[in-house]
Amino acid sequence: MTYPEHLLYTEEHEWVDWKPGTRDPVSVGITSYAASSLGDIVFVQLPDPGTVVKAGEVCGELESTKSVSDLFAPVAGRVVEVNTAVVDDPARINNDPYGEGWLFKVEVTAAEGLLTAAKYADFTRE
Repeated sequence: MTYPEHLLYTEEHEWVDWKPGTRDPVSVGITSYAASSLGDIVFVQLPDPGTVVKAGEVCGELESTKSVSDLFAPVAGRVVEVNTAVVDDPARINNDPYGEGWLFKVEVTAAEGLLTAAKYADFTRE
């Protein structure tokens, strides 16, 4: 499995489209590895806009035909937008986890411990 090089990843299988030093809102989602492991996602609970999230803490939930999984914030910051299309049609996450399946956007205040695509690929092979 390959992962988009321009994204950063967490060991909890989230991705973030963030370049260190920038403060623009960034998109957050789950990786194709996570989407595949979960199976068909049927329900999504996301943080409300305005919510302050802390990196590594639970901020939502994904329910699939196999299980329920916590969603962790990959960075700290304030949620500025939620992808209501995935709430209405969670299959978008399975079909396009790095595109239409993004989950929410955050104004980043802090980030650490994020993995490059190569390091995340190594992590998922272990």
